[in-house]
Amino acid sequence: MKRKINEISKKTKEEKEKKEYDSEEEDKALENINIEESDSEDEVDNNEDNESDNENEYEIVQIKKDKKQNEDEEEEDEDEDEDEDENEDKEREEEEEDIEGLSDEESEEELDENYVSSDEETDNTLNNNSNSEETFTTEDGRVFTNPTIPGVLPREVFPEINPVYDSDTSDEETENTIGNVPIEWYDDFPHIGYDINGKKIMRPAKGDELDKFLAKMEDPDDWKTVEDEKTGKKIVLSKEELDMIRKIQGGDFADGYDPYEPYVDWYTSKVMETPLSAAPEPKSRFIPSKWEGKRIMKIVRAIRKGWIVPGKKKEEKPRFYALWDNNEEAEERPNHIPAPKLPLPENDMSYNPPAEYLPTEEEIEEWKKLDPEDRPKNYLPKKYSSLRAVPAYDKFIQERFERCLDLYLCPRVKKNKFQIDPESLIPKLPDPKDLQPFPTSLAITFKGHTGRVRSISVDPTGQWLASGSEDKTLRLWEVVTGRCLRIWKMEEPITNVSWNPNKMFSIIAVVAGDIVKLINPLIASNEVQHNTEEFLKPHTEIEKSKHVEWVNPSSSETKNGIRQIIKFEKNVTYISWHRRGDYFATVSPDAANSAVLVHQITKRQTQNPFKKSKGLVQRVQFHPNKPFLFVATQNYVRIYNLVKQELIKKLQTGVKWISSMDIHPGGDNVIIGSYDKRLCWFDLDLSVKPYKTLRYHKYAIRNVCYHKKYPLFASCSDDGNINIFHGMVYNDMLQNPLIVPVKIIKAHEITENLGVLNCEFHPIQPWIFTCGADTNIKLFS
Repeated sequence: MKRKINEISKKTKEEKEKKEYDSEEEDKALENINIEESDSEDEVDNNEDNESDNENEYEIVQIKKDKKQNEDEEEEDEDEDEDEDENEDKEREEEEEDIEGLSDEESEEELDENYVSSDEETDNTLNNNSNSEETFTTEDGRVFTNPTIPGVLPREVFPEINPVYDSDTSDEETENTIGNVPIEWYDDFPHIGYDINGKKIMRPAKGDELDKFLAKMEDPDDWKTVEDEKTGKKIVLSKEELDMIRKIQGGDFADGYDPYEPYVDWYTSKVMETPLSAAPEPKSRFIPSKWEGKRIMKIVRAIRKGWIVPGKKKEEKPRFYALWDNNEEAEERPNHIPAPKLPLPENDMSYNPPAEYLPTEEEIEEWKKLDPEDRPKNYLPKKYSSLRAVPAYDKFIQERFERCLDLYLCPRVKKNKFQIDPESLIPKLPDPKDLQPFPTSLAITFKGHTGRVRSISVDPTGQWLASGSEDKTLRLWEVVTGRCLRIWKMEEPITNVSWNPNKMFSIIAVVAGDIVKLINPLIASNEVQHNTEEFLKPHTEIEKSKHVEWVNPSSSETKNGIRQIIKFEKNVTYISWHRRGDYFATVSPDAANSAVLVHQITKRQTQNPFKKSKGLVQRVQFHPNKPFLFVATQNYVRIYNLVKQELIKKLQTGVKWISSMDIHPGGDNVIIGSYDKRLCWFDLDLSVKPYKTLRYHKYAIRNVCYHKKYPLFASCSDDGNINIFHGMVYNDMLQNPLIVPVKIIKAHEITENLGVLNCEFHPIQPWIFTCGADTNIKLFS
């Protein structure tokens, strides 16, 4: 057998040499072939198949020759080895029979096994030379190798498979199995998680800042290297991953996603037809049932013979309706209302609640002291080690019993919720642009005072402006030019200035401490000047009064225009004129029973209308049309009828401290300002309570005023702002006044926590004058 095997190996080597010669001839033939001009890939495949068939035929012929040579050699061996055992002869005969009985395929397999060693050698040579092989490309873009080894056919070169995110990576095992938990939980441990076997994954060593700097300088891939938080390893991003990051940063979609792909409704559009069984339908399903037919005929015969009488249809009675009746009675139906559900359990009902839900000993004692009805909860949260340690709930039967009582004893009512649009509740106000004119911008600044300007007043013609300051001076200004015409010096700081509202006179009333002076500024026309002098002359003797003293001015004071002087017991804070100009009222809050006094110029007479003061009086004002007197205390506004000498109304302001008051020229509306930043509008025909309460200022309101001609009113405050409002009062008694805020003006700077101290409208134009603690007077138009 060994000889036989050696001979077979020799023959295989000879066959290899023959194949090499044949391969050289094939190489020469291949060199003359132009592959780029080939029609298609099928021709190359057919040539390869023909060559493989020729090789198979050649191998079969060689096998048959080998069989004959083996038979001759065996006969010679039998002659030479006559002394061999019979067993060896039998084995030889069996081997001969096996070789003779081999088919072509089995012989090829044996030859292939013999050729394994030689093929491996050629493969090694091919692998060594694969890198150096040249390639060429066909017209259709396919790449083939151009081998230099004889006998090797050109083969197609395919691109390398680079698995990216489109490939299936669902079978990859994760190294760290902690799940989606914060990695900060492992900051205090030497490990960063656990693998699939439950072993700890130790934290990898990290370099210091110097190592990071060296890695950044030496490693060219450091800029695209990231650290995996779960494993601590550094991962270098691939080109595809970098492209994906750039797309996401640019707002584009990542790879593998088509935002415009056709939508397929898998649940409604395509129905998968899947029969329960593939067996053919039986014939009985397509034929009427014989037994059902018999039963139906039995019922039909019974109906014909009168055994079964079908029910007669009830005749509907005619129903009559009221055509014009909208209150049609609804049909009574059982109205079932489901029982309310039990409240869901809370966190403190857990057998292992968090520590913040567990009560302390003090809280437990307080809970026990309370009556069972007053306790917020009928249980105390407790903590147990496990669910098995939780005892039975001792109040379970009691709670079930109370639940049953609630179900059948407590009546149930459905409450209809009103669906109201919130926007419908907001009043629709007109656009401020449609409500012009109103003051919007600064026109003139009057400078000259050195102290806080406490009060200002405009004459009825609107040409002159009087101002009083804490620098003890009274200044007269021309409105159009802003020029100061005259200056009067007083003994004390001036707290209030008021011009006589009658155009026939030119009189300024000045309040300085406990003295009130009536001054003729000597700037009016001759007619008005004459009327003023005649008006200020005393026609009768001076009547003595308990509360005030009328004093004639000195010669020097008379030259300055001072015509009358009134001395009070206490300081005067406010003065208000009657519309005719002959009477004016003063306010002295410190004077108990004589806080409000009414003075008559022509008679030099003073009256005390109230025997007893009800509260600390802040403001007094006459009604513009009727004989009414408005007296404002800290919290209330009282309206008195001077003819009947009785109280008419008492307005409930709802504020803490009234600071100012003004009456609408129509006489039916009043506004007040308060030190608690509120402005209240009262409609006297509507109610004694405020119709509107406005709160737009940040600090105390110092003064409020109406315009005598335009539907405007304003308020000034210590925040340095002036709020301009549109306040339209309609003649229709059924229509409420329209109040619209139109402008907020930053008028004066805040000085020592004081801002705008007074404001007053121009009597003719839509202008407003303001004075403040910054010693300036400003005109806004």
